[in-house]
Amino acid sequence: MLMSNDLVVMDNAITKAAYNLSVNEQRLILSAIAQIPRGRSVEPSHFYYITREDFIALGSSPNVASRDIRKATKDLMKKTLFIQTDKGVLEFHWLSEVLRYDKNAEAKIRAKYPRPADYDNYIAALRMYNLTEERNPYTDTDDIVARIVFNDRILPFLSDLKANFTQFLLEDMSGFGSIYSFRIYQMMMQFKSTGYLKIKLSDLRYRLALVNKYSATKDLKKWVIETAVSEINEKSPYQVTYEMLKTGRRFTDLEIKFRPKKSALKETTTSNPTTFEHQSINTEKTPSWQREGLSDAQIKKLAIYKDQFVESNTHLLRDKNISYYDAFEDFKDQLKDPEQVGRFQLVDEFLALKKGDEPPKLAKKSVQSKKKTKERSVIKSKALTAEQIDHFANHPQFLIDHQIKGYAVGSENHINYLKFRMDAAPGEFVTTDFDKYLN
Repeated sequence: MLMSNDLVVMDNAITKAAYNLSVNEQRLILSAIAQIPRGRSVEPSHFYYITREDFIALGSSPNVASRDIRKATKDLMKKTLFIQTDKGVLEFHWLSEVLRYDKNAEAKIRAKYPRPADYDNYIAALRMYNLTEERNPYTDTDDIVARIVFNDRILPFLSDLKANFTQFLLEDMSGFGSIYSFRIYQMMMQFKSTGYLKIKLSDLRYRLALVNKYSATKDLKKWVIETAVSEINEKSPYQVTYEMLKTGRRFTDLEIKFRPKKSALKETTTSNPTTFEHQSINTEKTPSWQREGLSDAQIKKLAIYKDQFVESNTHLLRDKNISYYDAFEDFKDQLKDPEQVGRFQLVDEFLALKKGDEPPKLAKKSVQSKKKTKERSVIKSKALTAEQIDHFANHPQFLIDHQIKGYAVGSENHINYLKFRMDAAPGEFVTTDFDKYLN
């Protein structure tokens, strides 16, 4: 299998994008994305090789896997996706080129140009069909069916991602047979840390590109939501429940709660350390603001202590020289966003303040003392920033102290795996003394 670690990472914009891919087109795209190294940029013309093994692992029948890949590459060349941007809706294609391998191609060209005098024509034909390329070490096998190149416009949403991304394991979706299971599972994984997804039905229809399909809510529920939830419950490591929410007399929202199955949690305690471990989630103890973002009333309360609140969250400032007022104004949209609000410190403490109460101690520290203690206080709470994760994952002693079976110490795979675990499952490092790696 060409996928280096079975991990798919994509910008949240892709998770929220509107597109309509078949099951096999989903398998193809995800198999290729899993080959992209996490946190690194890639060349626009980089090749991604799709194998029969990739498709079989995701549920395709061995008898038709090659046919499925060839058809998916042909159809996917015509498909586009729609991404919301500040300037409007951006549309572009997924792929820029596809090569469907013919294992007899080189022999056919050689037969066409058999004479030494035809050598230049022979080489030109090889180059025309990209048969002179330095091939991926895995491609010298009949298992390779196709090679794809992503559209340049989509690469910023798939590579060198530092924040606002969704990640999950391909293995968790193996066997999915519904296009809606793939998409809704990806939407869930964007909120894996809280185990809670709330989405407007209008947004769900948009993302799934349903247009006029299943226009009646009862049909949407039966053929999309229930189909996906049933399959996710059956075939993924998560247990899912859902509820349709009303505004007035109309159903307007879908609420999904999910948590790892007990069997999945049990397996991770005895699994190989190189495997992905699902975090235990307790949505009942998760504050509502972490799942839904802060309300206007809650933000208004924080505004009473905006100087102290900004002082407690200077690590999130884009410009360190702006006023407390401007900084807090910049924070407002982030505080309302369920994806970003979790990055703020002391939110619970500030919200719990009553008239006459002293602000949290961290907020009272001077800027100078905060600069000295910020890194250690954050590390002590295990809320590691992207910069800290990068620092520790590249620290020689940290790599020696956190060796992973199957990975050479300091190798790219070793570093990328540690980055992923510190980001996705910081609880695993609760006993780690990070302070000793700061120098």
